Amino acid sequence: MDTIQSLRVFREIVAAGSFAAAAQRLDMSAPMVSKHLANLEKQLGARLLHRSSRRLSLTELGQTYFDYCLQALDTLERGQQALSGSEHQPQGVLRVTAPVWFANRKVAQLLQDYQTRFPEVTLDMSLSNHKVDLVAEGFDLALRVMREPAPHQIARLICPTPFHLVASPEFVARHGMPRNCAEVMRLPAISPSYLQQPSFEFIGPDGPESLRLNPFMRSDNTNLTYYSALGGAGLAYLPEWLVMDDLDSGRLVRLLPDYTEELQQLHAVYASRRYLTPKVRSFIDFLLEELAEPAK
Repeated sequence: MDTIQSLRVFREIVAAGSFAAAAQRLDMSAPMVSKHLANLEKQLGARLLHRSSRRLSLTELGQTYFDYCLQALDTLERGQQALSGSEHQPQGVLRVTAPVWFANRKVAQLLQDYQTRFPEVTLDMSLSNHKVDLVAEGFDLALRVMREPAPHQIARLICPTPFHLVASPEFVARHGMPRNCAEVMRLPAISPSYLQQPSFEFIGPDGPESLRLNPFMRSDNTNLTYYSALGGAGLAYLPEWLVMDDLDSGRLVRLLPDYTEELQQLHAVYASRRYLTPKVRSFIDFLLEELAEPAK
C-alpha cells in the first residue's frame, strides 16, 4: 500500500476520533481505513492506537509517531504547493553551459530580456568550448552549435548560427584578398584547438569545396581568436553573432563573400525529456520565440 496515503489516513483517524468519521472525511470505506492503519503498524512493528467500542487513543509510541507524521506530511504538502505555485512561474537558479563566444552583445541582450520577463530565475552561465557532462556537473541545459545532434542526445533545434571567414583590413592589405578556398589555406590563420583537424565545407561558384585552415596559432578560447583576428594577426572562422558589429563597421571584412558556408545550428541539449522544469522550459521557449526563423 501507499505509505504516504497511510500516513494521511492515520492523521485523519486521530483528528476525527473514529474510523467511521475518518472514512467519511476521506471519502473512503471504513475497512480501507483499517487496512491503512494496519499497514503502518505492520511496517513499524508497533501498535499506534488503543481501540475500544467507545473511543480511540494514541499509544505512547503512537503519539511519538503521530508527531513525526504531522511534520512529514506538512513538509510534503508544502513541497507540493511550492511546485504547484511554480508551474506557471519559473523560479530558482538555471545553470546553463554555452560556447565561449556567447560573451557577445546579442546574447547579453537576450539574457537581459529573459530575466526581465522571468525575474524569479537566476541565470548561472558557464562558458566553455569543451563539452560537459550535464548530469555529473549539475547543469540544467547546454547550448551547443552543431550540424545535427548525436543519436543519444536529447536536443531541441533553436536556430541557424552562421559562421564567416573574417580578417582585418590590415591583414587583407598585407596578404591580398583570397579568391577561393585554396588561396585561403595558404594564409596564416587562428584555429580552434578543441576541434581535431577542423575542416569546413563551402559552396563556391564552381561547386562544393573543403577548407582546412593553416594555423600559425591554435586556441581553445574563441574570444582570443576574435581579438587576434581583429588585430590583424591572422584570419579566423567565427560566429556571426560575435563579429556582426565589426563587419558592419569595417573593422573586419568577410573573406570569400561569394561562397556559402556550411550550415551550423544552435541546439538546446538537456538530460531528460521527463520532468522538464518550468525554468528550463521557459528558457528554451524564450530562445525559440526570439531566435527561431519565421516559417516561409
